[in-house]
Amino acid sequence: MNKKIRKLLIFIAVFLGAYFIPFKNTGIQESIIEGFRMLQEYAREHVLLCLIPAFFIAGAIANFISQESVIKYFGRKAKKWVSYLVASVSGTVLAVCSCTVLPLFSGIYKRGAGIGPATAFLYSGPAINVLAIILTARVLGWQLGIARAIGAVVFAIVIGLLMATIYKQDDKDRLEEIDFGSSENSKETRSGTQNAVYFIILVLILIFANWAKPAEISGFWGFMYTIKWPLTIGLLVALAVILIKWFKKHELNEWVNSTWDFAAQILPLLFAGVLIAGVLMGRPDSNAGLIPESWVSSFVGGNGIVANFSASILGAFMYFATLTEIPILQGLLGLGMGKGPALALLLAGPALSLPNMLVIRSVLGTKKTLTFIGLVVIMATASGLVYGSIV
Repeated sequence: MNKKIRKLLIFIAVFLGAYFIPFKNTGIQESIIEGFRMLQEYAREHVLLCLIPAFFIAGAIANFISQESVIKYFGRKAKKWVSYLVASVSGTVLAVCSCTVLPLFSGIYKRGAGIGPATAFLYSGPAINVLAIILTARVLGWQLGIARAIGAVVFAIVIGLLMATIYKQDDKDRLEEIDFGSSENSKETRSGTQNAVYFIILVLILIFANWAKPAEISGFWGFMYTIKWPLTIGLLVALAVILIKWFKKHELNEWVNSTWDFAAQILPLLFAGVLIAGVLMGRPDSNAGLIPESWVSSFVGGNGIVANFSASILGAFMYFATLTEIPILQGLLGLGMGKGPALALLLAGPALSLPNMLVIRSVLGTKKTLTFIGLVVIMATASGLVYGSIV
């Protein structure tokens, strides 16, 4: 679409909204305030500890991981079983939400990863969170926990394979246009082991800084929570030493510049999406959005196709911070939500949200983004129907 026409449509939409929206209505006022509250909550809880480390990891991928390495595991000529196995289990390491995974996905995609493994990684990153699966089994029942774990791995592989098949020629053309030699660092002074240590520390900082508080401060998970900040601080000190000793000044400048590029591309879309989602559906622990919670429970009761499809759509558009989907589902199940729709929401929700859809579109384009969303919703609906009929 022509940029001028797009701007004109945006201006018209803003004008119509300003002209017709009844801002004097208390419900409208509360939902708008709720949107900004959700944006504030998101900024306080997820930007500093989740997104900023993820942006730095993405910037590191763009600068310090050779395209040969990306192509070896995720490229068109890589062995499929290796590509999809690595991509589909990535979430067991990265305890990230649907928004935090975006800069990582964008980084490997732009480095030459095929669309199949890249979208498998995009889905699996937030969906296959070990802690979330364990908590699901503990709070919502072991059957739902096992179904979520199996479904998430299968989803990642199947969605990746379907995306690769549907857009085979487009992806081939994209990869042929990438200049695989222009961004390589021919004067690399670090060994492979040193680069591995550097990336492991970055990932560990992301993991420990976001280690969620368990229900009981006991056992392994509780112990890890009590030492999360000493570990994180220790890792930051180790990172500082590594940057001083192993990296040149121009490399650090390039890393910061790449990190900023990812942030500038992703953050505005994320913030806009979070604000809109808050206005429409409210925060996870409130019912102040334009869409009443009673509507939600009425649409997802039972295990029919309408209930499962509604749960998939709801999960796809709502924003769930890591682990927040579990108490929300606990409440919905108490209101009469079926077990099948519960699984459908668990499989569609963590991997998608309105904010992350906007960013995915900026990376993949409208057509591929709609295909990805459609595959997630259809497969989540089907999985819910099967699971609902079994249990």
